[in-house]
Amino acid sequence: MVALEDVKNNPVLSSFITKGNEYLGVMGFTDHSYRHINLVSGLAKKVLLKLDHSERDAELAAIAGYLHDIGNVVSRNDHGISGATLCAPILLQMGMEPDELSTVISAIANHEEQYGQPVSNVSAALILADKSDVHRSRVRNQDFATFDIHDRVNYAAEQAFLYVDSDTRFITMDLTIDIEISTVMEYFEIFLSRMVLCRRAANFLDCSFELVINEAKLL
Repeated sequence: MVALEDVKNNPVLSSFITKGNEYLGVMGFTDHSYRHINLVSGLAKKVLLKLDHSERDAELAAIAGYLHDIGNVVSRNDHGISGATLCAPILLQMGMEPDELSTVISAIANHEEQYGQPVSNVSAALILADKSDVHRSRVRNQDFATFDIHDRVNYAAEQAFLYVDSDTRFITMDLTIDIEISTVMEYFEIFLSRMVLCRRAANFLDCSFELVINEAKLL
């Protein structure tokens, strides 16, 4: 069986990840480097394990989380779909079983709020993990005077946690935002569609979704 470590050691996949993040930097997007993908990979795995899904499904979620942004090497537009297309032949060549491959690439293809849907447990876990990574460390622009709304919202996020309560079946995204840098309204202005997708993902996992910002429950 193909494991996360096998994926991490594949030089072609590593090149796609590195170059994709480099190209996003040229275009002014937030950081999508190994910090982000390793965090998403670990969180996606944690979500499924907390909800008593199988170890193998959790490993597939970790693989999907690690590879979810690989399509940025092609283009930011529709990068979930291009990423799934890129990964399929490589993972198949590495020996991944067809059914598992289908699970991974469908999760990658469906992680973006513009067109994505939680189509499996692995897909739902990836969505929740990816959308919870809002943090100032992702902002590359060092000139505060030139921040756009995405820079401000991410830079204002001092802490972001994703909690899974297996007893109550609640999944909570808990953010701490410096409202002197960005308002909560600005967060909703750019992230409302992401939160709607997170709610769908939580529901797919037979859970309820909560958004807490600065200790106030908003969703």
